Amino acid sequence: MFTGLIIDVGRLKSSERDGDTRMVIECALDTHSVDIGASVCCNGVCLTVVDKGRDWFAADVSDETLAVTALGDWKVGTLINLERSLKLGDELGGHIVTGHVDGVGTIETLENVAGSMHLVVSLPDEFAPLVAKKGSIAVDGVSLTVNDVTDRPNGGGTVVSINLVPHTQQHTHFHAAKAGDKINLEFDILARYVARLQARN
Repeated sequence: MFTGLIIDVGRLKSSERDGDTRMVIECALDTHSVDIGASVCCNGVCLTVVDKGRDWFAADVSDETLAVTALGDWKVGTLINLERSLKLGDELGGHIVTGHVDGVGTIETLENVAGSMHLVVSLPDEFAPLVAKKGSIAVDGVSLTVNDVTDRPNGGGTVVSINLVPHTQQHTHFHAAKAGDKINLEFDILARYVARLQARN
């Protein structure tokens, strides 16, 4: 379980396929305190640490994960938002994030507005019921507040507007983001259950 508050921005050091794909991520985390088998949220995806060194850790990524997230687009040098899993008693400063990605969206536009970054993300129609104005959304693992939601006509998908304050830009990979980037999306866990209940009624 995570909160969507990023503690480090890592970088993909290598990616090698041998059955699953082993990804090695350079980071500034205190890897001495990260156990083998621990969970680390990497751009919103909960991955299991299978090896580590002083300034890196490795995780094995399945074909299924590559297919349903944006991890398949990662290249050596890709910046990665990192968050360690919660401990009992930790402050819940963002919102509840599971690290189980619902789907992939696309950054449509990024615009600097008075120092903040106005981010517009498009997502498939199927996810429209799971997002609401002033609700929470995890974008590449970052807990963010939705400013506005627009449903485009004729199956044109849904557009979400988000504001990134300077602190968020500086402490996540979003300072290097650009239009066209694929991003992992996780919607509020309560919205998932409400949508499921409505679908059953």
